Amino acid sequence: QVEEELKAACAQQAGQLRETGRRERLLRAELRRAGEQLESFKTQVMQVCSPSAAGSTGKSITEQQVIEKVRQICKENQESHEREKCLQEELNSRLTKEKEVSANIEVLKKSLWELQ
Repeated sequence: QVEEELKAACAQQAGQLRETGRRERLLRAELRRAGEQLESFKTQVMQVCSPSAAGSTGKSITEQQVIEKVRQICKENQESHEREKCLQEELNSRLTKEKEVSANIEVLKKSLWELQ
């Protein structure tokens, strides 16, 4: 009886070990695929950000390179937005001055018309 129970327990343990092994192989395969996807993503980011830096040397792109390039692009984007804001303010100022000049011209025209 005890021997049968031990055999059953061993069979159950063996089944669990096989299942654990199967899960481990699946996880390793998923991890490998995720790593490949990450490498592909990093390469794509670098190709978009800096085509000359990506793929030309055949070397793997490091995460730090990708991070630095993204930071650089973010900084350039922020500077561009600040420049756009300054230009918009300058444009608004010029439009305001132009309206004032146009209004003054109209007053002058009216005055000249009345003088004639």
